[in-house]
Amino acid sequence: MSGMQPTHIAQIAVTVGELERAKRFYRDVLGLTHLFDAPPGLSFFQCGETRLMLSRPEGPETVGNSILYYAVEDAEAACRNLAAEGVRLEESPKRIATVGGKDIWLGVARDSEDNLIGLMSERDVEP
Repeated sequence: MSGMQPTHIAQIAVTVGELERAKRFYRDVLGLTHLFDAPPGLSFFQCGETRLMLSRPEGPETVGNSILYYAVEDAEAACRNLAAEGVRLEESPKRIATVGGKDIWLGVARDSEDNLIGLMSERDVEP
């Protein structure tokens, strides 16, 4: 089909229980750039070329229904920084795979609304 080959994810929606608390987490703890707020209770952030939309559930969907994996320079350091901010870690960072000469590291935490977030980094394979 012509025009049906996606090139990237433009926006991801994450449902939250308390918008102001979630905004503080994504802006102040994760360090994402806040773009704008829109009625009726939406907040938008930029993460690379992907926009993140925080919104309260409007129907049968619930909070905590997805996991986003954020690319970071060093998953171990990122998880230490989050823990220092009082963020609950679900899984300490560990090497989960080796792909194309790179070790893939992953740590998992919870955001302010109890959504899972992954922090992933790649390192050159050590000889």
